[in-house]
Amino acid sequence: MKTLLFVIFLVCVACIVQADTQTLYLNDMAYQEIEQDYGSPQANKSVDGAPLTIAGKQYSQGIGTHANSQAYIALDGKVEQFHALVGLDDEIGGVGTIVFQVWTDTKLVAKSPVVRKGDAPYEFNVKLAGVKNLTLIVEDAGDGINFDHADWVDAWISYPSDAKKPTLTQTKDQSVPQIAHIIPGKPRINGASVVGCSPNKPFVYLIPATAACKLTYSAAGLPPGVSLDPNTGIISGKVTKAGTYIVKLGVKGQLGKAARKIKIIAGENMLARTPPMGWNSWNCFAGAIDDGKVRTTADLFIEKGLAAHGYQYVNIDDCWQGVRDANGVIVPNEKFPDMKALCDYVHSKGLKIGTYSSPGPKTCGGFEGSYQHELQDAKTWAEWGIDYVKYDWCSYGGIAKDSSLEELQKPYKLMGDCLKSVDRDIFYSFCQYGMGDVWKWGAEFGGNCWRTTGDINDSWSSMAGIGFNQAGHEVYAGPGHWNDPDMLVVGHVGWGSPHPSKLSPNEQVTHITLWSMLSAPLLIGCDLTALDQFTLDLLTNDEVLAINQDSLGKQASRITANDGTEIWARPLADGTKAVALFNRTPLSRTVVVDFKTCKIKTNQPVRDLWKQKDLGKFTSNYTTEVPGHGAVLIKVGKAKAEF
Repeated sequence: MKTLLFVIFLVCVACIVQADTQTLYLNDMAYQEIEQDYGSPQANKSVDGAPLTIAGKQYSQGIGTHANSQAYIALDGKVEQFHALVGLDDEIGGVGTIVFQVWTDTKLVAKSPVVRKGDAPYEFNVKLAGVKNLTLIVEDAGDGINFDHADWVDAWISYPSDAKKPTLTQTKDQSVPQIAHIIPGKPRINGASVVGCSPNKPFVYLIPATAACKLTYSAAGLPPGVSLDPNTGIISGKVTKAGTYIVKLGVKGQLGKAARKIKIIAGENMLARTPPMGWNSWNCFAGAIDDGKVRTTADLFIEKGLAAHGYQYVNIDDCWQGVRDANGVIVPNEKFPDMKALCDYVHSKGLKIGTYSSPGPKTCGGFEGSYQHELQDAKTWAEWGIDYVKYDWCSYGGIAKDSSLEELQKPYKLMGDCLKSVDRDIFYSFCQYGMGDVWKWGAEFGGNCWRTTGDINDSWSSMAGIGFNQAGHEVYAGPGHWNDPDMLVVGHVGWGSPHPSKLSPNEQVTHITLWSMLSAPLLIGCDLTALDQFTLDLLTNDEVLAINQDSLGKQASRITANDGTEIWARPLADGTKAVALFNRTPLSRTVVVDFKTCKIKTNQPVRDLWKQKDLGKFTSNYTTEVPGHGAVLIKVGKAKAEF
């Protein structure tokens, strides 16, 4: 009898506890706050609006999202449990692979295996006692985001009635990281230490130098055929003889003088000895670009000092084209009344100018492409004075016979041959989104860089998903040919409606750090008329830019990845090593760089490049705190002269 009464008592207690516990489903929260790389999160539907279906079974409640995605849920420490079934939605038409993760505060507590279409749902049951932040992540398993339709079904949080209701939020650490704000003082020469060109083709190079005074310029040992304007610092002409020339640059002003050696290499296929640095119109203005905006941008390159830090290219993206004349020659639209005059204006400042086309009959914006006019367009661009061409796949998909490697390569080889035949050095940028593993063959067909991914946007999931997935591509990059993870999304961006970047300040530091370590093109995508001091400091830190522009041209490799923190490293031409510490989690983490793992000798000096500060000598490791979604960039070792 006593036993029966005790059992009844326990049942009653359980009922009371159960009655005091509430359940909140993920689809009843502010699911719109979930960040993802494709589409928008959907309540009780897949990302494409179909019923939630995993391995043939439909579910009535859940969230349909897409890799890469992150959901941040604020808790009060009293919450009890998180539950979910996860899987790849049956709606996908191709092969997708994803990994689901559950983080509590700064700890990865649960992780699915690689999930594929048809796999049975994977179940999470996570205890949340004492937890203040719950983070739900979907990653693309390292193979890109195509067909990565991720479902969180039967996903709920249980919590007592006296607890604060969990909140799904996009709140980030908006604190501004401490990075160097360098005010120009004594003269300094910046930029890459090596420049490439073809003999007997137009050459223009602006000596990138900063100072708080007016400068005069000098250059000893210039190649034959080029000369320096000592008042502007512009070296121009045509190098008449192939060879390697060590040139001693000098600058002088009231506050002092500076000198530096650079190497000019004149020869066949010598363009892009380092990744291009410049600006592209698309991420800011999209179809609203015009002649005036391009001229203003060129002016601001000089006024804001960007050119003095090595930025050279002012690139016009889509929407400049008009029609073809009776002879088939492409004519700009009314927004660009005189393209040659525009090119001459940009060149007069010692800068270079780029344009955009498609191998198909139409560009992505529906304007005239280069199909069946490839050589004609290449000649026209050369006559105008174009220095850079971005060639975007766009409508060529309707021309290609199939998706074979031969068909993917064909239009890029054709335009590459055309560009080589004209009397001008033109940087050749493949924009075909990584199809056919372009990094494996792009250089063979004349590419100076090639997009490895789809378009970027100013979200953490987009930038981080694209950037960190470049691991493994480093063996295909080097002087003359670079992997391109797309343009920068710091500053005021917006694709026609500019707004401040949605990346937090720490995320922007990660962006520039990662792109610099990747030897990626640094093409600014923001409105320079709205350039704020933080963005300017991000874009003009010469010690960070020097990693991107290092003449050895060795793209960084991922050394370690541990519970959301990563360490990447690359050797530099001066014998030192650049090491980047990344924190992909939302909260601050301690990261340790083990010298042995990074193949660094013991007892080495360490310098923080973002702060431009020497940190002292370290014996076998370096440890520091890295903010949520932030990065630290250090240089380890004692530098030696390059040449």
